[in-house]
Amino acid sequence: MDVVLAVKMYVSKMISDSGPGMKSLMMDKETTGVVSIVYAKSEILQKEVYLFETIGATSRDSMKHMKVIVFVRPTKENVQYLCEELKHPRYGQYYLYFSHALSKSDLKMLAESDEHESVCDIREFFADFYPVDVHHFTLNLPKCSRHLTWNPSDLKRSCLGLTSVLLALKKCPMIRYQASSNMCQQLADAVKLLISREASLFDFRRSDTTPLLLILDRRDDAVTPLLNQWTYQAMTHELLGIKNGRVDLSNVPNVSQDLHEVVMSPLHDQFYHENLYKNFGEIGTSIKQLMEEFQAKTKSQQKVESIEDMKSFVENYPQFKKMSGTVAKHVTVVGELSRIVAKKNLLEISECEQDISSQNDHSNAVQRVRSLLQLPGTSDIDALRLVALYSLRYETHPNNATTSLTDQLTARDSRRVISSLLKYGGSRTNANDVPNAIAMTKKFFKGLKGVENVYTQHVPKIKSLLEDLFKGRLRESEFPYAGSSVMSERPSDVIVFIVGGTTYEEVACVDSLNALNTGWRIVLGGTTIHNCSSFLDEVLSATSM
Repeated sequence: MDVVLAVKMYVSKMISDSGPGMKSLMMDKETTGVVSIVYAKSEILQKEVYLFETIGATSRDSMKHMKVIVFVRPTKENVQYLCEELKHPRYGQYYLYFSHALSKSDLKMLAESDEHESVCDIREFFADFYPVDVHHFTLNLPKCSRHLTWNPSDLKRSCLGLTSVLLALKKCPMIRYQASSNMCQQLADAVKLLISREASLFDFRRSDTTPLLLILDRRDDAVTPLLNQWTYQAMTHELLGIKNGRVDLSNVPNVSQDLHEVVMSPLHDQFYHENLYKNFGEIGTSIKQLMEEFQAKTKSQQKVESIEDMKSFVENYPQFKKMSGTVAKHVTVVGELSRIVAKKNLLEISECEQDISSQNDHSNAVQRVRSLLQLPGTSDIDALRLVALYSLRYETHPNNATTSLTDQLTARDSRRVISSLLKYGGSRTNANDVPNAIAMTKKFFKGLKGVENVYTQHVPKIKSLLEDLFKGRLRESEFPYAGSSVMSERPSDVIVFIVGGTTYEEVACVDSLNALNTGWRIVLGGTTIHNCSSFLDEVLSATSM
């Protein structure tokens, strides 16, 4: 199950089916984001696509000599625009492709609008989701609920996105959902209804075992998004933020202009792909090796004395230049991460997070949190996360000090955030005891020269859930099936969807399970991808009236 390959094949099919010749590619905001994740612009240019256009753009220049490939979501606005476009076509030929099922009424409208018979093809290619990595996708839907219930538009979008993943992977699954979550049940029912309504689309060849869709609620593990991270991908998202595979470095001191925004995608960066889940100390070693390799190649290229030398240099230059950019990018990113770690006391803060989550020493926890809150370098977000973790861990303790600790916070709305978090993921929400739901172990390692970094390994709750699932121990009372049918065998293909968002720590966990080669194949997706700041925004949105 490879969500990246599925989308790449769709895009390749669109382009190849339009035949040879100059082409334009017209997309909406969302499909542009989807395609840009799996294909670099330079790769698409090599396929005779020379013009990129956003649907609804004001240009009315006639280009009858060109074909246009249209890839958009089947929204009312997009269909209406295409109807107007077809009445006064600017291009010679139109190839219309939609990211999900098109209604019969919309199809009829398009057909009636094609007065000049310029439409050569119209089809559905199910790429209505963002394929972040081979086994990870997102719908880019932050703040999907209000008052702990779905925003109606986000429920519909989640249903379409999730069924698009199933169609892209050619899976017609059984569905299980978290019984304690109304939002999970609503989504499970909506997905099942759509599968039933579009039965012909889901009529795939039977596999040896029936695939499973497991729908979970972020509220069941509110701890994982709060913790500081120490693996490369998760740490980059936590401290710098990754959006559609890009990182904004414009605020990094003394950064060069060409590094203001960098691509951090495992699909287009081999070094990043190989180091996604390595801890921060190991990244230091990897960066050093990358530098040494680059320096060796630089030195070897200095000898350009003969025609043969020049030819060799020219042949190797594109790769040489690419490596130069890779080195500069990762040295800058790792350097900025190191600067933030030192500036914000993250080693001490992260150790304190671990102790709060894994130990049962209330007195020590209160003392350490108070001490760190008073430390000058502790940022508002880290102070808030410490109190948030304490409030979840010791919510029912007789000497609970959440109120007094919250009074020490200087950030605006701190009290509302803590109160909202307890409503969102506190003991009344989560039936499992917080310390038992969290497994944290402490590990130390040597990182960049002269700096000792601490690595905290937290095991997200999703790992134990998946292990129970594959062992046949996942209770049907807690994770019932949508509908009357139940599975008689254990699944091998599982799509997990988290309402309220995933984290890169959970992605790493799924990757480790897939790597065991036990026959399990897991794809993880969610409404969005969180770091601590975005998660607290989600909490405030979800608990608002």
